[in-house]
Amino acid sequence: MTTPDAPVTGRCFGDGNPLYEQYHDEEWGRPVHGEHALFERLALEAFQSGLAWITILRKRPAFRAAFADFDPEVVAAFDDDDVARLLADAGIVRNRAKIDATIANARALRDLHASGRTLDEVVWSHAPDRTGHVRPATWADVPAQTPESRALASELKALGFRFVGPVTAYAAMQACGVVDDHLASCPIAGRSAPAAPTR
Repeated sequence: MTTPDAPVTGRCFGDGNPLYEQYHDEEWGRPVHGEHALFERLALEAFQSGLAWITILRKRPAFRAAFADFDPEVVAAFDDDDVARLLADAGIVRNRAKIDATIANARALRDLHASGRTLDEVVWSHAPDRTGHVRPATWADVPAQTPESRALASELKALGFRFVGPVTAYAAMQACGVVDDHLASCPIAGRSAPAAPTR
């Protein structure tokens, strides 16, 4: 049995890379709440599309610096000069469509707040009922998308969000702990933990 002081091995993913191990142990699958934190997770999942997640983790500090710590009010006010700055920033993924989508999503979030709703409410309203859920034995048992992620993607798109298809939505649900897909054999599976910081 793993004790708090013993090294963790046999993770679902990340073994051998300290950055990836920390993400696996402290963030992935843990509940995330708060507008800044959720906006960041959605933005990073969009930037990850087509890339390895470790690439995004390595660039995360640069992303935070480039996007004003993912403060949606600040990002919503980005203009053409900011887009040019971001496209010239080698520290992030310089993809025009993804940059534009992140700014558009900040504006959609601003509009959502103006309507009296929050991203937290929208995301968590799509949490599935996992009563009696059996943890996946292998990654082949983990879906790429679910009815709930399709519904979340549909609602986000209707609210003006971009780069939030069902697969990206499900990845965000995993990243934010809306679902916990640690494999049954994972030493982290079922371990009680506090929610990730909301920032």
